[in-house]
Amino acid sequence: MSEAGKSPPPPSPAAAPAQLSIEEFQKLALRVGVIVSAEEHPNADRLLVLKVDLGEGSPRQLVAGIKSSYQPAELVGKRVVVVANMKPATLRGVESQGMVLAAQDGTALALVVPERPIQAGGIVK
Repeated sequence: MSEAGKSPPPPSPAAAPAQLSIEEFQKLALRVGVIVSAEEHPNADRLLVLKVDLGEGSPRQLVAGIKSSYQPAELVGKRVVVVANMKPATLRGVESQGMVLAAQDGTALALVVPERPIQAGGIVK
């Protein structure tokens, strides 16, 4: 079989992450958010600036490194899982008020999304 016909090797196993207690896990405030707007970051090639409704009355701004896998227009209306109790961070001059979760397989990214429609602010356990 030629090199072109071979399937890629399986990913190498990642180092085992440090274990944490249930109490430590419970410190994370994981919430369902609905993306209400998405645009390219003005100062970064790999980042998008998202406005996400977490059921708090006004949307939060999140900066996410997902531009290689998502176009801004396809994100509007999508439900995602957000770490809602992250300390705000400034990424390339733009404040991020949480973190959207994504899975990575090599260079491919996939947002972590609920299987069914859950309202904005829904708790992820």
